[in-house]
Amino acid sequence: MKRVLLTRPLPERVIKAARESFEVEVRDEVAPLKVGQMRAALALYDGVLPTLGDQFSAEVFAGNENSRCKILANFGVGYNHIDTTAAAAAGVIVTNTPGAVTDATADIALTLMLMSARRAGEGERMVRAGRWAGWNPTQMLGLHMTGKTVGIVGMGRIGQAIARRCHYGFDMQVIYMNRSEKELNFSTERAGMEELLARSDFVVLSVPATPETHHLMNAETLGLMAPHAHLINIARGDVVDEAALIRALQARQIGGAGLDVYEHEPKVPDALKALDNVTLLPHLGTAALEVREAMGMMAVRNLRTFFAGKAPPNKVN
Repeated sequence: MKRVLLTRPLPERVIKAARESFEVEVRDEVAPLKVGQMRAALALYDGVLPTLGDQFSAEVFAGNENSRCKILANFGVGYNHIDTTAAAAAGVIVTNTPGAVTDATADIALTLMLMSARRAGEGERMVRAGRWAGWNPTQMLGLHMTGKTVGIVGMGRIGQAIARRCHYGFDMQVIYMNRSEKELNFSTERAGMEELLARSDFVVLSVPATPETHHLMNAETLGLMAPHAHLINIARGDVVDEAALIRALQARQIGGAGLDVYEHEPKVPDALKALDNVTLLPHLGTAALEVREAMGMMAVRNLRTFFAGKAPPNKVN
């Protein structure tokens, strides 16, 4: 029986399914693996089910070209924490869990849009602190979301799910930036980055983390946004230059921001936490039991398929 490491505690249903097919060890810690632990995992297990934060870099694979481990079945759709080129050179394939995360991540994008636009986080803090003096006509006026324009940067599965929610749920005009044209069942408009930023009331980042998207939102691009517009990031933290965003928010250069991911996660700068015009969530994109179960079951299927001698359905390298 193949030996498999689960690098974090997972839902019981997922662990049970894995144990039906493999000899499974579940790591109890919730912190990411360290370099030495990742190297040991490559030597001691036939397969590893890692997740966000487990930085399988080129350094980890160096000298492990003939490792026992032949597959990293990533728990999550994003796999920028794994050097897939180095993995392939070491004879290790990498899989991910697309599809399972789409709707839940899109839901969080809409949550952040509403919270940021309507100042929900700020209002909740006011109530909890006992500072609410009662309703009045000009208290905490925010931005009405219905009928506005949303600019979606990255129109993959998640971007399209966000677009559908914005169009059908809030009667919003949808413009997007993407390498290729996308056909949806409602009117959308493809635009370049500069035009999208200038025209959007909400800018939603839904791109993978790649060298090309690193600091896609920086001082220059933030400066192209409308003064009332809100920036929403449900992609990866380093898509945004966090220091530049802090400066823009401090100067009230944009209307606000909603973040579910951070550049140096889980560290969140004190300067960001001190601001009222930003909504901060602890990477809740897929944090629903049925979603995490679906992700885990997909990762287990990738392992089963691979060890059955077939090509896993979600191979990325």
